[in-house]
Amino acid sequence: MEWVLASQSPRRRELLSRVGVKFRIQVAHTDEVSLETAPEEIAKDLSRQKALAVREMEPDACIIAADTIVVLDGEVLNKPVDRDENRVFISRLAGRTHQVMTGVTISTPEVTHSDVEITQVKFRSLTEREIEWYVQSGEGLDKAGGYGIQELGALLVEGVEGDYFNVVGLPLVRLLMVSRQVGQDLLGAHV
Repeated sequence: MEWVLASQSPRRRELLSRVGVKFRIQVAHTDEVSLETAPEEIAKDLSRQKALAVREMEPDACIIAADTIVVLDGEVLNKPVDRDENRVFISRLAGRTHQVMTGVTISTPEVTHSDVEITQVKFRSLTEREIEWYVQSGEGLDKAGGYGIQELGALLVEGVEGDYFNVVGLPLVRLLMVSRQVGQDLLGAHV
């Protein structure tokens, strides 16, 4: 069965390619709004919405979708709308531990299954100068919580407890487990 990634995220494309999965891209067009209230359920619901949106265009494919959110004290920090909001997010995360939750969904023509990976991320204490340096880089503007761990944002992070790849945007082991639950082992999808 052909694999389709329902994402335009270069990070997700790269991670999936790194583990040798052969796939095509079909971008999901959704509102990215969930009626769920628990953060874990929001992440799963948003990934499921993406998978089902692409399912309509790709009825015979095995669809992979993911959605990553950042949660601080139970509040979801989405992608910042501008540098000012990015500054607020980074200031709030400084010196604290937050959760990165990625909902992953795999949808086959027969079944759709979603799960979530949760990783604890601790930011180090940051000076105003460091916060401003990161905000001015613009790196965090298109990322949940306003930062990316894989590039400049690596200098903000003191430690990670759990799946690092989840923080990048695609928890590979969780994705493998979900693929097996739908009867389409990701290990069989290699080039």
